[in-house]
Amino acid sequence: MLKTALRTLAIATVLSAATVTAFAANPKVGGAAMYEGKNIVENAVNSKDHTTLVAAVKAAGLVETLQGKGPFTVFAPTNEAFAALPKGTVETLLKPENKAQLTKVLTCHVVAADAMSTAIEKMIKDDKGTHDVKTVGGCILKAKENMGKITLIDEMGGVAHVTIADVKQSNGVIHVVDKVLLPKM
Repeated sequence: MLKTALRTLAIATVLSAATVTAFAANPKVGGAAMYEGKNIVENAVNSKDHTTLVAAVKAAGLVETLQGKGPFTVFAPTNEAFAALPKGTVETLLKPENKAQLTKVLTCHVVAADAMSTAIEKMIKDDKGTHDVKTVGGCILKAKENMGKITLIDEMGGVAHVTIADVKQSNGVIHVVDKVLLPKM
């Protein structure tokens, strides 16, 4: 009798833990809740840490695309990441005459897949430490793992760290990064 009760308690504990895991809330980004039922743009506009990214997506005319079906993985640079670019870079990129260049930079942050961090980590491991990630902008990012964190090396040699991973969206996933990923220009 006691054995049966303990077994039932153990099974109930495992099942309740699995339920909590399955329904774990998305992490907050920029102080805002991120909702799995909303798309990438609908969530990004609520993050106080991504106002520059949202302005850039609008200026590049990518709002409709990133609201589309996807799936997309977006490596989303923070306002601080944009501010770390050389003085005047963001302002220059946001000018209408530089839309093509801005689009290239932004699409080098987007992958046409729904890649959660566990999948990226597996690809890195399977490729013996470095996995090439082809973006919709045609850039090749080098994904690595460093002390349990995913890092991305852009075509200019810049290194971005994923600071918040696995922010689920209705059309993919966002991974917040601390650097703007740059294509070869």
